[in-house]
Amino acid sequence: MNFDYTETQQLIADSARDFANQYIKPHVMEWDETQTFPIEVFKKAGEFGFMGILVPEEYGGAGLGYHEYIAILEEISKVDPAIGLSVAAHNSLCTNHILEFANDEQKSRWLPKLATAEWIGAWGLTEHNTGSDAGGMDTTAVKDGDEWVINGAKNFITHGISGDIAVVVVRTGEKGDSHGITAFVVEKGTPGFSSGKKENKLGMRASETAELIFQDCRIPDANRLGEVGDGFIQAMKVLDGGRISIGALSLGTAKGAYEAALKYSKERVQFGKPISEFQGISFKLADMATEIEASELLLHKAAFEKNAGRKMTKIGAMAKMYASEVCVKVANEAVQIHGGYGYTKDFPVEKFYRDAKLCTIGEGTTEIQKLVISRNILK
Repeated sequence: MNFDYTETQQLIADSARDFANQYIKPHVMEWDETQTFPIEVFKKAGEFGFMGILVPEEYGGAGLGYHEYIAILEEISKVDPAIGLSVAAHNSLCTNHILEFANDEQKSRWLPKLATAEWIGAWGLTEHNTGSDAGGMDTTAVKDGDEWVINGAKNFITHGISGDIAVVVVRTGEKGDSHGITAFVVEKGTPGFSSGKKENKLGMRASETAELIFQDCRIPDANRLGEVGDGFIQAMKVLDGGRISIGALSLGTAKGAYEAALKYSKERVQFGKPISEFQGISFKLADMATEIEASELLLHKAAFEKNAGRKMTKIGAMAKMYASEVCVKVANEAVQIHGGYGYTKDFPVEKFYRDAKLCTIGEGTTEIQKLVISRNILK
């Protein structure tokens, strides 16, 4: 058992840190205020290998594992969680779904463009009336000869406007039947495929979130991923890995907020001494540091299981649930430590505070994680 990064893993983490400080940090508040999705930064991330982290080298990816994945997301999210969220969604949802379930021809067709960020990926499961209840989706695909005709809409889709390709999970059978759902790949420019409303969000504002709309959208059967009816099962497996992603996003966000609060507490003087010397503040920092450490250990345990090819549904849900709740708590305490200044945009903690909440909602709410955990421990 070894809790240290290897030399290679440390170099990867350092590279991600340097990338975030050089290409992201100078623009964080500008992108947040204007809700700018900085595509050029993701193209640059592709050059660093950060957009195809888990993709094998034969398809143009970095060929890394989940420990490295956590390290990269953590370092980017410490600087800007919104950019971390988009890197996570591109890697773990769209790209990983194709990596896990596409045939060789499909992988060769799409993965090299995704792994290099020539194309930005989107993934569509959620709909306006179906969040946690994915089985109740209304978007359908009907077979017509060698083609499928898709009608409906997807909601809260990361890169819903700027994405060049989307993996969409739609109904091909009866509503509520988990074996009546199938996954397809739809490329931008396909007739009948368009984007809708862009969401005006509380946080994560530089990560684009929008609708996907399908109106008699025809795609060839060659764009189907796996067997007809396997889409829901595929999506659940993709979300298993996605929990590590959001956990890593949460970890980076928490560390960013904590480090800002620690720095401020040493600099802010009240009653003749730094506020870090007051027990009320030092105890907050102690709790924050301990819970961040616990989050990190849980995440790397989940990564270990995932890398080993073992079932990691329970530990993945635990890691995502705990890390995301800790993230919100740490961000809240970071604002408190800053006092009135924490409520202004002059310090980074107000943005961490706004960004953090998404972590307890996206890719399965805290309540859904508890449902997953309880079902697994009660088997």
